[in-house]
Amino acid sequence: MSPVELTPPEAARWAARAGLVLPAERHAAVAAVANHIHSVVSVLRELDFADVPPAAAYRAGEEKHDAAV
Repeated sequence: MSPVELTPPEAARWAARAGLVLPAERHAAVAAVANHIHSVVSVLRELDFADVPPAAAYRAGEEKHDAAV
């Protein structure tokens, strides 16, 4: 994704494209939330999960309990 932040007019355009009615007073708030979500997701994309098996490899019934309580 682009490092450029979403502007309020772009948020309104994308909402209209999705068929959502977005009042003018909400454009800035929606853009701010979208930019925040993008910043969080971009941090998650930088994490290295190379040693983690895919979710399809996990079997809940086969987990080993090795911790002492």
